[in-house]
Amino acid sequence: MGFPGTWMTTSESMVYRVVPKCACSTIGQIMYYSDHGTFFDGDIHDAASGLHKWAMEDSQAQIVRAVTSHQVYSFTCVRNPYTRILSSFFDKICGIQRNGKRYRGNMVPMLMQKYGVDVGGASGEEPFDQIASFRRFLLFVRDTIRWRKPMDPDIHWSATSGHVSTFIANGGRYDRIVWTETFNDGMGQVLDRIDARHAVDLDAIPRFNESEGHGPRRAHPVEAYFDDLSMHLMWEIYHRDFRLFRYDFHNPGNKLPLGEIDLDEVHAKLS
Repeated sequence: MGFPGTWMTTSESMVYRVVPKCACSTIGQIMYYSDHGTFFDGDIHDAASGLHKWAMEDSQAQIVRAVTSHQVYSFTCVRNPYTRILSSFFDKICGIQRNGKRYRGNMVPMLMQKYGVDVGGASGEEPFDQIASFRRFLLFVRDTIRWRKPMDPDIHWSATSGHVSTFIANGGRYDRIVWTETFNDGMGQVLDRIDARHAVDLDAIPRFNESEGHGPRRAHPVEAYFDDLSMHLMWEIYHRDFRLFRYDFHNPGNKLPLGEIDLDEVHAKLS
């Protein structure tokens, strides 16, 4: 199986397991800058050089060697399940993508027909009931994850722990797991542990949110989107994420973790 979703600096200073919707664009640009002293011109996901990526066949041998030897500092980044799923909804479901089209072709029309999801019209800019539409989308998410119907779960809403686990199951070990919500602190600790060719000033760099502007802005606080049924579905889908990464299931309005991540527990339960 290898190490899908894994990126490494060309200098082999650090290895990162990508988790969609968890600051991955910013992290990729930081990695690129630490080697080259400049940011990649464009979406870092499109970079075909300047970073080792598992998706590029020529990078795979280097990644396997680095990860399995445990000689290269390895990390990933996670996010509160409540804000992550909302971000996926507004970006991937309501938003028009960079190519000017809806995400995954006929998926959004299918959601509109089978689940009654509204996405703000053809442009994604018309007013609509965001709360009702999101809760219907959440039913669809549960169906894709529990029964793989009407389609397999998408990487943007499949559980964070599932992404994190493939790295462990195939012989990797994380030195740190960063929270998106305290990004500068966590990423700063990563950078403190590596020998980068170019110093990175985390307070000065931009945030590379490649999904920003794709969809409508969230009109309500996070907690408004989650009634009792929605929270029940969230626990069914993401209970492992809440537990392992110490997020507050009982209060959707609290985006911050409740305690420190136990790396030994993460490796034991996801191996």
